[in-house]
Amino acid sequence: MRTRILRCRPFSTRILLLILCVLAFGVYCYFYAASPPNFTKPRLTIAAHDGIDMRPKTALSHYGDGPAPDQCPVLKESVADIDTTAIYPTFEFQPSWLRTKEFWDKSFEDRYERIHNDTSRPRLKVIVVPHSHNDPGWLKTFEQYFEWKTKNIINNIVTKLEQFPNMTFIWTEISFLNAWWERSHPVKQKALKKLIKEGRLEITTGGWVMPDEACTHLYALVDQFIEGHHWVKTNLGVIPKTGWSIDPFGHGATVPYLLDKSGLEGTIIQRIHYAWKQWLAERQIEEFYWLVGWATTKPSMIVHNQPFDIYSIKSTCGPHPSICLSFDFRKIPGEYSEYTAKHEDITEHNLHSKSKTLVEEYDRIGSLTPHNVVLVPLGDDFRYEYKVEFDAQYINYMKMFNYINSHKEIFNAEVQFGTPLDYFNAMKERHHSIPTLKGDFFVYSDIFSEGKPAYWSGYYTTRPYVKILARQFEHQLRSAEILFTLVSNYIKQVGIQSFGASEKKLEKSYEQLIYARRNLGLFQHHDAITGTSKASVMQDYGTKLFTSLYHCIRLQEAALTTIMIPDRSLHSQSILQSEVEWETYGKPAKKLQVSFIDKKKIVLFNPLAEIRTEVITVRSNTSNIRVYDMHKKRHAMYQITPSIDVHDNGKRVVSDTNFDVMFVATIPPLASVTYSLQEHTNTSHHCVIFCNNCEDSQKSNVFSIKKMMPGDIQLENAVLKLLVNRNTGFLRQVYRKDIRKRTVVDVQFGAYQSAQRHSGAYLFMPDYDSPEKNVLHPYSNGNNMQDDNLIIVSGPISTEITTMYLPFLVHTVRIYNIHDPVLSRAILIENEVDFESPPKNRETELFMRIQTDIQNGDIPEFYTDQNGFQYQKRVKVSKLGIEANYYPITTMAWLQDEETRLTLLTNHAQGASAYEPGRLEVMLDRRTLYDDFRGIGEGVVDNKPTTFENWILIESMPGVTRNKRDTSEQGFKFVNERRFGPGQKESPYQVPSQTADYLSRTFNYPVNVYLLDTSEVGDIEVKPYQSFLQNWPAGIHLLTLRTITDDVLELFPSSESYMVLHRSGYTCGVGEKPIRKSPKFTSKTRFNGVTVQNITAVSLTGLKSYRALTGLSDIHLDAMDVKTYKIRF
Repeated sequence: MRTRILRCRPFSTRILLLILCVLAFGVYCYFYAASPPNFTKPRLTIAAHDGIDMRPKTALSHYGDGPAPDQCPVLKESVADIDTTAIYPTFEFQPSWLRTKEFWDKSFEDRYERIHNDTSRPRLKVIVVPHSHNDPGWLKTFEQYFEWKTKNIINNIVTKLEQFPNMTFIWTEISFLNAWWERSHPVKQKALKKLIKEGRLEITTGGWVMPDEACTHLYALVDQFIEGHHWVKTNLGVIPKTGWSIDPFGHGATVPYLLDKSGLEGTIIQRIHYAWKQWLAERQIEEFYWLVGWATTKPSMIVHNQPFDIYSIKSTCGPHPSICLSFDFRKIPGEYSEYTAKHEDITEHNLHSKSKTLVEEYDRIGSLTPHNVVLVPLGDDFRYEYKVEFDAQYINYMKMFNYINSHKEIFNAEVQFGTPLDYFNAMKERHHSIPTLKGDFFVYSDIFSEGKPAYWSGYYTTRPYVKILARQFEHQLRSAEILFTLVSNYIKQVGIQSFGASEKKLEKSYEQLIYARRNLGLFQHHDAITGTSKASVMQDYGTKLFTSLYHCIRLQEAALTTIMIPDRSLHSQSILQSEVEWETYGKPAKKLQVSFIDKKKIVLFNPLAEIRTEVITVRSNTSNIRVYDMHKKRHAMYQITPSIDVHDNGKRVVSDTNFDVMFVATIPPLASVTYSLQEHTNTSHHCVIFCNNCEDSQKSNVFSIKKMMPGDIQLENAVLKLLVNRNTGFLRQVYRKDIRKRTVVDVQFGAYQSAQRHSGAYLFMPDYDSPEKNVLHPYSNGNNMQDDNLIIVSGPISTEITTMYLPFLVHTVRIYNIHDPVLSRAILIENEVDFESPPKNRETELFMRIQTDIQNGDIPEFYTDQNGFQYQKRVKVSKLGIEANYYPITTMAWLQDEETRLTLLTNHAQGASAYEPGRLEVMLDRRTLYDDFRGIGEGVVDNKPTTFENWILIESMPGVTRNKRDTSEQGFKFVNERRFGPGQKESPYQVPSQTADYLSRTFNYPVNVYLLDTSEVGDIEVKPYQSFLQNWPAGIHLLTLRTITDDVLELFPSSESYMVLHRSGYTCGVGEKPIRKSPKFTSKTRFNGVTVQNITAVSLTGLKSYRALTGLSDIHLDAMDVKTYKIRF
């Protein structure tokens, strides 16, 4: 297929001219009716030839009788007593108490006095919870903290709790507990287990870390909970019952959902917006059931919100920090702080007065509840590392506790050390009318630093390089987990002696798989994936991710070699090699070049449990090449794309030694397919280059290089027509031919000037006295874009335009010319960003903005995903600035009106906003020279060259004439308790289209590409095809298939695995009509090559068994469900 430039040509006869005029007028009228006239400039149209029709092979390609009845259930929104989306905009964000930093005013004090004098009120019961918040990396690395602080803290817990029989403690970060366990004496291990058995040391949450809740992705969240919970059950013999999430910067509904599914009974949160703190306190709401966004069964786990700012003693004993400071009895020689200045030990002279003051503060907390049970954390960051602190806190508090408890006629209170489980048990005895809540608590804002609001929306984007690396690592770890489980169990069940080398190699690699799980888990820490640690610590995190990513890829290679190479004598050699080379942390991955000398075959592995059609790109040293599908025994559709280098003199030089070979591959679910490269001299598959400043390096004429015509530029395939602004090189409009819909999609780049010392790693605050920064101006040639910086490359598979603002930005827009129902309708945006070395681009918050004509409200609304799991409506809070209207996304965000939906897909965590009507913008990168005074003591200047990728989908919304869906068939359950917010109407729960859902999954879990290295073994046989799945149901995502570690040999695999499944929710009413296929497991559903001995339904992290299944056909998931099954192979 050839690319051509379309031009009007004059005709010599009057008749033909008349006919053409009539036809042209008819076409003009037709399109004018579909959309308003717009193109007034001359334009260069790059149109693709007809591609190979791939529709019969893809998941979304059949347009038959509509979806199966159970394929697209119409989800309804949950109905809750508290709807955060509706209530949040009604707050007074500048209350009168702001400067005092305390919401406790006369109204609260009056209510406290009234309640205090109510003789019918239950007696005050106080559970004081000693704790030490240990960050697994922040100002120091994980290892430095462990050696410096944490090992001493855990040693002291064991020693002092044995010494003080009334004292309790909690521990949350299993990563640290594992490090201590590996180095501790068996006597200490036994003592720690004894304390846990007695209930005096509680393991809270039990995750590998206390994860962030904004930037984390579903896979990594679940994986670190499984890793932590299994460590706890295996080594300590208990199952976590309560959660402790006191430091993440805002809270969402996903983590409570996962904890509930894991069997926890209650969890505690801390950091939410100061206005929410006041609102909940006014209504005496400390506990609630947190509902997910769609209507389903109410969770059994209770969420408790700590009523005050922070978890330090200063803010936990009551509403007055100045008073609470005097109840922190830590006094270390040479240590001076605000609490040491108020230090006063408890003596017989001050016992009564101090006890009275303390109980009054506790009583004030009790007045914020209907049940009068109070939980008081007693600790701070890395506390209790000295034995003298344990002594001081215990001795002083026990004096007051004993005095208070022995004088109930005076204090009417019961005070004791305890754990969160003690609190929930006591609270549930008294409180039986707990409200429900839906929504989330983003964006978090504090006021305790300066007495004015500070919004923690910067960390959604901070350090994008490592956020992207983490998601890539997730993908590689998941692929390694699945391949290891299936291949290792295949070897065991086959039992052939000659597989011995492969079995040993895989078994040896399992240890690295465990370390990879733990390194991914470590990075989910709320100061890691957030990018909010010191630069040296972020480097350490990144190095850990990088190292484990390397080992995961090596494991994949070994597993696939075992399956795909029939000659078992070669399995010990590195024959299959990943096409990507990761040299070192901080640099982008490089593609290996395919050479006809030793690499002629390519193996593709589809890690998803669904068929997919993808465009695969490999690097080659020759253009005389074509691609052959060894499984289907036919040549694949392909194109040869140039590699263009930019020289110092500004010339773009087309290489004659480096080429990209792009080909179309359709790969069945969880399967490997082999392709071979063949010599071929036909140039019809070579791309055409449109460039005014390009030259052939050796005048080899491999590619046709043409000059660009004047005017705006159009890129076109069978479905899309894109209008690109010639002056900027950015997208302006998108026309969908199939639905005859034109949409303004005006892509812009800019930056907010950071407000010095108020915008940093955590916080986002633009300088409102400065205009938006025109960041591209220093890198452009005057006000208009010059053609020298534009390159268009078009071939039978893809057409793309690249715009260069060197070295700051290289922007590419690509469409695919194949007749695939997904790829032909999606637009790929690629941005290569290089902030250069500081102080260049200082105080720069770089965004990509998409301005559309979508009418999403005068007060704009948009939708964001949460952790790649659920979706949340966002409404602009007009009282607040842009910093308060940025929200986290991890996979997608969309705008919509009655006719059109625009979805932006992402493959990493970033911030997004819809601050003006029709506008969607995402933050790309940030550089702030100054600290934002939230702890790390430095700005963010370690930016790395980073490549960002996004997909854009333009889809039609269901109109009045489209199929109406029966919304009554679901039998939804609603919780009808008291309402604290505005009345809620029954409405559909907004989810992505099936196209967006599918594309997001393929975006985050790309095809793994391996090259066959025959340099030492010659041309060898490779299986053309290997499938690991059969008859897998549609819409069921295999989140992971994770081998369980042996109970006795802790670094060796067992024959059991956890299969975690996710049935994502999507709508069939937006976009294309999906293929009719049921999401049900059947008797024909199976794993190929391995036999399932038994399968059991278990809790999310596998610690609780529910029921035995007769087979895979017994599995059932409702839309949005996540479930775990324990499989013995």
